[in-house]
Amino acid sequence: MTKSMNFLAAAGTMALAALILAPAAVAQGQYPSKPIRMVLQFPAGGLVDVIARLLSQPLTQQLGQPIIVDNRPGADGAIAGENVVKSAPDGYTVFFATTGAIASIQGLRKNPPYDSLVDFTPISMIGRFPFFVFAHPSLPSKSLAELIDYARANPGKLNYGSGSVPSIIATSQIAQLAKLQMQHIPYKGDPPLMLDLVAGRVHFAFASTSPGGPLAKEGKLRVLGTLGSRRSALFPDAPTMAESGFPQFKLVSWCAMFGPAKLPVDIVERLAREFNTAIKRPEVKDALDKYGFELEGSTPQELTAYVREQVAYWKQSVQEAGITPD
Repeated sequence: MTKSMNFLAAAGTMALAALILAPAAVAQGQYPSKPIRMVLQFPAGGLVDVIARLLSQPLTQQLGQPIIVDNRPGADGAIAGENVVKSAPDGYTVFFATTGAIASIQGLRKNPPYDSLVDFTPISMIGRFPFFVFAHPSLPSKSLAELIDYARANPGKLNYGSGSVPSIIATSQIAQLAKLQMQHIPYKGDPPLMLDLVAGRVHFAFASTSPGGPLAKEGKLRVLGTLGSRRSALFPDAPTMAESGFPQFKLVSWCAMFGPAKLPVDIVERLAREFNTAIKRPEVKDALDKYGFELEGSTPQELTAYVREQVAYWKQSVQEAGITPD
């Protein structure tokens, strides 16, 4: 075969390859070209679900594709987390994750189902949750300090519920610090927990404001304190942990957006930009103010550094709470 024929053959091969690759290049350039699945670790009705569905509306407008909320509760967030880890890194599956599924699970499990620092691509911080101590009105306690005194005087007689990993660790830490004997009843989320708390089957719980906040406003529950570093405008009479005698208590519950590992940089930057735009929209802020949720965006790099810090912090918190990893 002559040199000219070799050249023509090579050129033909290159042209054919270009034709084959062209649709893929166009598809990538048109991201997103189909609906995006947003995976949650909690059931419908809780505050995480409320926030995700509120954000899905402006994100759908901004991205030009539907955001489909996919609730996958259970296993401290591991079910949802593993689903995302196994998904293709193409930008069509994102993880609306909270502290439990990313940070604290690394300390609660002897063999975590994934490495949060390796198996996810950080996209953007979304914000921080308000956590309160809710109690059934039948308890004589009007504050966290009084609850602790009552529990100490009645060892083993009180039970508490938990609908999230931060709730488990927070209550365990308080029990450890105050040397309390109480029974723990776990739930898959705050909505089913609150049903039992209102019914009196659970005495108290550390939980978010959905649906605990409205129930407290109706007088069906009592608010004894807040886990926040400052008092909340929702319940200004609820003292902070420091005011309740626990200045060393600094657990923070947050949520952020992640993708599977190896998510392309251009998709990460696009999603981060759109999420940060969505959380700044007035209608989103107004809707979440009534829950006391603090919106807070970030760059992917800032979230990466924060997650690394949080994984170490929650591992230490699990140890301080006296919890033995499963």
